Amino acid sequence: MDKRFPLADQISMLGSMIRGRVITPSAPDYEALRLVAMAQFDDRRPLAIVRVANPADVATALNFAQASDLPLAIRAGGHSTGGYGVADGGLVIDLRDLNAIDVDAANRTVWAGAGATAGDVTRAIEQHGLIVGFGDSGDVGIAGLTLGGGIGYFARSFGLTIDSLLAVEIVTASGDILIADAANHPDLFWAVRGGGGNFGVVTRLQYRLHSLPEFVGGPLVLPPVPEVIAGFARLAAEAPEELTTIAMLMPLPPAPFIPAEAQGQLAFVAMMAFAGPLDAANKALAPFRALATPLADLVGPAPASSLYMLDPPPEARGMASVRSRFTGNFGLDDARAMVNAARACTAPMSMSQIRVLGGAAGRVPGDATAFAHRNSRFMVSFLAMYGGGPDIVEAQERWVSDSVAAVAPVSNGVYVNFLGNGEARGVASAYPADTLARLRDIKRRYDPANLFRLNTNILPA
Repeated sequence: MDKRFPLADQISMLGSMIRGRVITPSAPDYEALRLVAMAQFDDRRPLAIVRVANPADVATALNFAQASDLPLAIRAGGHSTGGYGVADGGLVIDLRDLNAIDVDAANRTVWAGAGATAGDVTRAIEQHGLIVGFGDSGDVGIAGLTLGGGIGYFARSFGLTIDSLLAVEIVTASGDILIADAANHPDLFWAVRGGGGNFGVVTRLQYRLHSLPEFVGGPLVLPPVPEVIAGFARLAAEAPEELTTIAMLMPLPPAPFIPAEAQGQLAFVAMMAFAGPLDAANKALAPFRALATPLADLVGPAPASSLYMLDPPPEARGMASVRSRFTGNFGLDDARAMVNAARACTAPMSMSQIRVLGGAAGRVPGDATAFAHRNSRFMVSFLAMYGGGPDIVEAQERWVSDSVAAVAPVSNGVYVNFLGNGEARGVASAYPADTLARLRDIKRRYDPANLFRLNTNILPA
């Protein structure tokens, strides 16, 4: 970069070199565009946001970031728990305009831009009686979700999101635009399936789609009783693989199907997702409905996208703290600890969550992808959402840490997408030693200078 020109002038010149747009603090929409999902990162102010229009724009922006030695953040959905989608005093590559969705229903595949959300893609493909499993939120971007693994409503039926990933279009630190799949750059393709955004900027993702001619799902709201919660976890682990569940101990939000007197009260909200016809679903669901008299039962035939009904509105921003652990067991003592933790939380909204794994996700060999928690039967997570100052953040960080330690005292590691800022072992807690060593070697080949470091960072070997 020519040091004779002020940095502001060089940023202006960058705008003339791309098809997209460079947004600086003087732009009227800068304040809105710099924000990510979690409000504790609102004080981060990038020098420029590069709203890219194609992979060539990404390559140009990467070259600029390296030449100017600016901190670099990659923004897609903006939901990373570490606020990695925004760099204070740095450069942000914003992928949200790369949101095209190209469905090939005949061949059961879809190419989706990294700026698309899980809800966008789900609604586009369900029209064809097809599905790919994402997470539990429709407004999360598909790129970050997928690159960390993707543990969602179809994990037992069709596997993790990465188990349906066929290829990625990726721009590397050197500016190369590659297609990585099983035949081309297979080492890179292995790494991006669980290794996060450490190896380049993924601009498009191709998924294999699964037939879903009939679907039964929705919330089953049960009393917040330890015996009910432990029984639910046992039944979910024993259920047919067509049934995947994500259940949350949480205060009930205002909703038409929730009695007024129950709103704001703690309840066990179980999101049920059955990939099959109603008669088979009812047979699988009967033991769950028999656990206790439901406070509400909205499980029935519906579009798969209806599972995102609990998503908060976009304007409902706030601070958040999160912790997760994979574990092999979840029994009555764990359920009691979960209830005690939920009742002790001082945040306005919290979720104490159980995801029951196994099925298709568990049959993939542990070394087939960089996601290496295939043998875990459960993932427990704690999320607190709140507002306030540093003292409140500290208190909620302590709550999520103490809660996950009490409920899952024997840990099989953490989910990299839920890796909290306070995790003592950092990224090493997300990967077994052999997996991390392989990831570091691949990082050295594709990003030896660690350009992509504002993430759950894997250091080059």
